[in-house]
Amino acid sequence: MRRVTYSMNVSLDGYIVDASGDIDWSDPDETVFRYWTDEIREAGVHLLGRRLYETMLYWETAEQDEPLGAAELEWAALWKALPKVVFSRTLPAVRGTNTRLASGTLADEIERWRAEPGDGDIAIGGATLAAEAADSGLIDEYRAMVHPVLVGGGTPFFPHHGRRVNLELVESRTFGSNVAYLRHRVAR
Repeated sequence: MRRVTYSMNVSLDGYIVDASGDIDWSDPDETVFRYWTDEIREAGVHLLGRRLYETMLYWETAEQDEPLGAAELEWAALWKALPKVVFSRTLPAVRGTNTRLASGTLADEIERWRAEPGDGDIAIGGATLAAEAADSGLIDEYRAMVHPVLVGGGTPFFPHHGRRVNLELVESRTFGSNVAYLRHRVAR
């Protein structure tokens, strides 16, 4: 069965964006960018909330807007080829290659993707969407790319759903930029 993974950059004090909505503190170095590229290869679909969808629209036309290096071109090609489902209460339509607006609930969408043949994780992006998945017990793995910065507030990585979730450390890695990757599996 396909795993449901929640993976984001996070500050050491636990935020995916700072209080101003900025993510510039999480700009990856070459090795972290390579890791994200390798991770996206493992995904079979990416489920996104509206804010992350709007951020990731950049990759739909990035090579037309500015010169990109080989690594960025590879990322853009992988991202565009990946099926993406956007969850939004406000968007009437979405654009982008292999992108569609969700027609059902998050649980329905995950169940549908788990039932389909094929490989690849069901990746979830965005704290609000991840909180909904966590509340329903649908996340199998939490993957945090922890950056050595305290941003002091913003959108938290971990949803505050008021229930305990026991985790098992599956993998950890430190990059030369002092970024630490932590991958935890939900203990069931």
